[in-house]
Amino acid sequence: MRIALAGAGAFGEKHLDGLTNIAGAEVVSIISGSADQAAAVAAKYGVGHSTTDLSEALARDDIDAVILCTPTQMHAAQAIACMDAGKHVQVEIPLADSLADAKAVVAKAKETGLTCMVGHTRRFNPSHQYVHNRIVAGEFAVQQMDVQTYFFRRKNLNAKGEPRSWTDHLLWHHAAHTIDLFAYQAGRIVQAHAMQGPKHPELGIAMDMSIQLKSESGAICTLSLSFNNDGPLGTFFRYIGDTATYIARYDDLVNGKEEPIDLAGVTVSTNGIELQDREFIAAIREGRQPNSSVEQVFDCYRVIGQLAADLDRQDGWS
Repeated sequence: MRIALAGAGAFGEKHLDGLTNIAGAEVVSIISGSADQAAAVAAKYGVGHSTTDLSEALARDDIDAVILCTPTQMHAAQAIACMDAGKHVQVEIPLADSLADAKAVVAKAKETGLTCMVGHTRRFNPSHQYVHNRIVAGEFAVQQMDVQTYFFRRKNLNAKGEPRSWTDHLLWHHAAHTIDLFAYQAGRIVQAHAMQGPKHPELGIAMDMSIQLKSESGAICTLSLSFNNDGPLGTFFRYIGDTATYIARYDDLVNGKEEPIDLAGVTVSTNGIELQDREFIAAIREGRQPNSSVEQVFDCYRVIGQLAADLDRQDGWS
């Protein structure tokens, strides 16, 4: 499986690290907006080709699939370009920053029949897989999820603390992880509400947000998001269910008493990004729809589109 990776920043390197553990996966091209960055990352990982032009990579006949870790506003158009070039594509979360663009990617995937997957990593973290397996087995049902997504990002920096050329978004990016996971664990979302705090004078985005969700099963979810939190960073999930309470922190899981849960044997790796890439490659090889395919996760963007419209109306109140 010959892969091109577009977006050689902090998250792109996480994919490159994961791909080194997957038999038969070969990265043959690195694409970045900076020629120096593309060349440096290519050299670091032993990749023979680097460029600043995605279309140059897409024209190569030694590329089967593309992983996009580029700025959010590029995702939809680049995913469509990859499929137009006959390449399978994995788009890092979020799929798009508008509902119309998300619909366009779904339509292109249906038209081409190519594998198009979105990087909803929470479906693949061993912690959440453990909970999902118990749900599927009928041993656990979600009653409530309480989720905190907290960062300290008052300046436009990436995960490495380096300046970022584009602006991240609490709703279209960070909330998408939880909205999709909640539906994956508790059923289709039938109610959704959101409020947001003041917008940053320079970044132009809300720095704090609160979201409430309800699924068809009756389960509820409360999601708090902030770029103002000067403390532990990341997303922390509390599952309150009928038979247990679980707290998931990325790839780790404890019960409600903070006692660690052994996740050995749940998956072949403890790295959620690697597991995500394994699923992408396996789906292509097996000619099947991957978990987290664009069709499966589209409903998440339906909900986000509704919430975005609601927030716009709230901003218009006087």
